[in-house]
This record gives sequence, C-alpha cells and structure tokens, in this order.
Amino acid sequence: MNSLGRCFMKLIKIAVLALFIMASVFVCTDGGFAESLDCEGCHIKISPAMVKDFHRGKMSESLTCASCHGEAHMSKNDVEKAVLPTIATCSQCHEDQAKQYLSGKHALGLIALEAMPYTHMQPKSFIEGQKGCGGCHTLGLTDETKRQTEGRHYYKYGMDCQNCHTRHSFSKAEASEPEACMTCHMGFDHAQWEMWSGSKHGVTYLMNRDIDPENRDRAPKCQTCHMSGGDHRVYSAWGFLGVRLPEADAEWMGYRATILKGLGVLDPEGKPTARLDVVKAGQVARLTKEAFDAERARFTAICAQCHSPNFVSENMKNADALLKEGDKLFAQAIEIVAGLYVDGIITPKEGQLKYVDLLTFYDVNTKIEGILYEMFMDHRMKTFQGAFHLNYDYSTWYGYAKLKKDLVEIKELAQKMRATAGK
Repeated sequence: MNSLGRCFMKLIKIAVLALFIMASVFVCTDGGFAESLDCEGCHIKISPAMVKDFHRGKMSESLTCASCHGEAHMSKNDVEKAVLPTIATCSQCHEDQAKQYLSGKHALGLIALEAMPYTHMQPKSFIEGQKGCGGCHTLGLTDETKRQTEGRHYYKYGMDCQNCHTRHSFSKAEASEPEACMTCHMGFDHAQWEMWSGSKHGVTYLMNRDIDPENRDRAPKCQTCHMSGGDHRVYSAWGFLGVRLPEADAEWMGYRATILKGLGVLDPEGKPTARLDVVKAGQVARLTKEAFDAERARFTAICAQCHSPNFVSENMKNADALLKEGDKLFAQAIEIVAGLYVDGIITPKEGQLKYVDLLTFYDVNTKIEGILYEMFMDHRMKTFQGAFHLNYDYSTWYGYAKLKKDLVEIKELAQKMRATAGK
C-alpha cells in the first residue's frame, strides 16, 4: 500500500474513533436515557433557555452542569437525583463571599421568618410554597438537609446565592445593579427600593447610568453602602425592628419599653420573655451599645466618602430624632390598645397575655389592633427607613403623617369600644 493509501486508512480510523467517542457522549434517546454526562444533549431540547443562559455567564468557561448538580442524574427517569445547589455548594469556589454572606442579616432570613408567630398560623402552601413570606425568607437555608428538617419542608428553589446572582448565568454585573435588590426590598414593610429610587441618590444614579455609564460612581446604589467594597455581609445599625438597647435617652427608653412589650419581648410588667432569645438569634435589633456603634461608625465612614463629616453626622442625628418622634406616637397607641385588654374590653386569644401582640400581624382580635399593626409594620417602618434613605416624601407622607392619622383613629375606636362596653 502506497503512502497515499496508508494516509487514507489512518483518516478512516480517526473518523471511526471520533464517531465512537461521540456515541459514548450523553445522547438523549427516545427513552430519555443519558449515556454519559453531556447534560446539554438533553437540556438543549428540554430547557434551551437554561442552556443559553448558562453560556452567557463566566461559570460556563470552567464548570459543567455536574460541578453544581452532581453526576447522579442520568435520565428523565431520575431527575430527583439532580442536586440543587445551596450556599454550601457555592462556597466551594467562593469561600470568602460565602463566609461574609453567612455573617450578615440575609443569612438570618429563615430565623426571622420562624420567629414570627404569624408564620405558624398560615397555611403551609403560603409559607412553604414561595408564594408568601417564604419567597424571600428561605434564603437563610444553607443546605438541603436543613430544608427538610425545619418542621416545614421549605420550597427548594430559593435557598442559595442565585437570589441575587440569578441562575443560570450567575452574573456579577447583574447582581451589582440596584434592581437585583428590588425583588425583596420593596412594598409594604420594606419599601427601600421605592425610597432609594425616588431619592436624590437613586434618581442621580439611574439617570447617570443612561447618560454617562462609564461614571457610575457619581451617586450610590444599594450595594455602594450595604455591600461596600463588595463585602457580602449585609447589616445595618438599627436592624429591621428599629430598636436598640440600651438607650441613653430616658424619654426614648420609655417609649421603647412600651414597644418591646408590644413585640412580646418584654411581658406587661417589663420582664424579658422567651422572645428575647429569638430576637437575639435573628439579630433583628441591636442589643448592645457596641453592636450599634460599630455599625453606625461603618456607615458613617461610607457616607463620608462623598459627604463632609458634619453633613453625615447631622443627617444621622436627624433620622434618629425622627424615629424617636415616631416611637412616641406608636407607644401612645400601644398603651391605648393595651388598656382595652387590661380592662377586659378585648379578650386575649388562648395562650396570649392580656396585652397587645404585634407579631401576630393581621391575625388579631379586633379592627383597632389591625390599625395598630399597620402603624408598626407599615407607617413606622417608612418613617425611619425613609429618613435613612433620604426620601423625605416617604418619611413624611407615607410614614410620620400616617402615624398621626393612625393614632387619631385608634383613640376614636377605643372611645367607642369603651362606650359600648360601659367601661
């Protein structure tokens, strides 16, 4: 055989070998069986958008589907074997970011959810099915085992880093934009998106992003302040409840003690209850001066990158002062409604102390308590959150003014209830 013939035979052998290799790669047959781990062979037909999205991101350059989902799933008949990634999965490559995240408030989302009596009064589908509070708050779950042993079998698709780095492109650029925060931080009790986007900070950032996209640091976005330097530990001085202990201002401490009674953290006599431990675990309030001061100093330093020290301190002081004024109105309202319990005009539920319980949310005994709940979770939140996010419309008309309106309604309703009861 001449050299040309030998060369031709080699080409045939190479072609046959190539066909053999290709045949051994994951091929979706009519039965849907996967011969190997070329996941895309099936998924380009079943879920093409998922495959396309994965290739839009950088992870596709160095990882395969099996890197995160495991190798056990081989066909349409064993989809339950596909591992759904968790924070623990992501930490294998992103160890520092995972540690930062787990030390912040986002990782405490489930603890905060479980702490609310309201949670345990709701249908499982509402909490577990990602159609209610669990839609955001299951981000505190770190692994599959915990999801299955928490007493509720929480929805398994919302418990990892993809809450911000949306699957399957897992884009850092996408997660770095303020809209990534909007899914959770909007609406009734945490309207931070509306506050920020309507503030001078937000308006300037959003306009400048279109006008001069190369100069995006002209105004801060959510991540500028809450994830400074890319730190995934999201935390704040006042915490979700807007409560700190101890309080040097004696007048304010009086209002706060009343609020803590309403939250069930203190009993009607002012003694700590078991809920104090839950508040500590969820870190929804700052319970030492050192904890509050550390966060206040951190945020002050962040603000000082753009503003003068005097400007920063004055704005912080004024926002604190507005929260105090809001607490004054709120404490008055709590005491009025609590008096209705004490005098037997409102009958407590089984196991409830003869006092207001704000953490039952709308599952209350009377209309007046529903108004009190909105005063707490809606209008008080908007008062102090609007102040710190520099949205004066929110802190005024959606917050402080509504607190005054609520107090008037509560006073009138309490008078009518007392007149009806003859007390």
